[in-house]
Amino acid sequence: MPYIGNASANRFVASKAATQFSGDGSTTAFTLDHSVASDEDILVSVDGVIQEPSVAYAVSSGTTLTFTAAPSTNSGNNIFVYYLFRTVGTVDHPATSALTATSGTFSTDLTVDTDTLKVDSTNDQVGINTTAMSSYYAKDLVISAANQGGITLVGATDDTGQYLMFADGTSGADRYRGYIQYSHSTNNMSIATNGTTRLLIDSNGHVTNTFQPAFSVNKGGTDQSSFAVGSDVVITFSTEVFDNNSDFASNTFTAPVTGKYFLSASLRLGSFDTASSYYILFLATSNRTYRTIIDPNFTADLVYFTQTITVVADMDANDTCTLAINQGSGSQQTDINGNAEYTYFTGYLLG
Repeated sequence: MPYIGNASANRFVASKAATQFSGDGSTTAFTLDHSVASDEDILVSVDGVIQEPSVAYAVSSGTTLTFTAAPSTNSGNNIFVYYLFRTVGTVDHPATSALTATSGTFSTDLTVDTDTLKVDSTNDQVGINTTAMSSYYAKDLVISAANQGGITLVGATDDTGQYLMFADGTSGADRYRGYIQYSHSTNNMSIATNGTTRLLIDSNGHVTNTFQPAFSVNKGGTDQSSFAVGSDVVITFSTEVFDNNSDFASNTFTAPVTGKYFLSASLRLGSFDTASSYYILFLATSNRTYRTIIDPNFTADLVYFTQTITVVADMDANDTCTLAINQGSGSQQTDINGNAEYTYFTGYLLG
């Protein structure tokens, strides 16, 4: 008939029936070879006299035999302990043999080969090649890597993505608010914030960021005719070629973050008046103004003239910038040509 009950053990450890000790007249505690549950689980004899359990001796922690009075000195073994019952929960596992199990629970720390793996159950920390996790700022998982060591994520050549994720929730985009992704199929790496890819590095090392603040505007074919003399005139722009972060509006660029911004503009001026004392083209930011000046001391009025300006401006978040021109004197006759190929304003965040 089939076997009923727990599966039999595949290895047993032979146990001793009795343990002998030698008294020295002062020692009262002795260590048993086997664990027992109570004082009555052993029969103790000293110099041939049976000892009364819980009176002449007691057993604690399963294996510590403690006498009320120290047994007498004897040249040989004069204390005999016979095991009537033993505490047997499992079969002892040989230290040199592999352990196979479907699962396991450790109630205290786990140490593998000193520091190959250290699990600190008290502080909920894990260390690989180190036991000094608490010495570091981020210490939940600390890996001490030798030269050219580290962590490797292995994927197939057609995998579309392996991730290092940063989450602040368990649903929707909260599961991947920030991440680093590598696509083996395209050999591209992506870096994301707020659940959206912001930086892409392709297989050739080209770096793109479609959210990087950048703009290019022009006058859309409309001339700004006969602008005023002797005052600052803001140059108007009606057409956006691109505005990645929607930072340009109402002829004004607004810096979304603090940083260094590359700004450049070109104006084609018509009916350039040689009688004017100067023409000043300038970029006016919240922090400072950048100017270029020309003295139009030509022999005759010019049909057209191009004036340009390029700067790297230090701008704080929400600082603004406008492009303007000032004709010092002379006749009110100069036009700003509206051709997009000649009159434009561009800029982008350097960093």
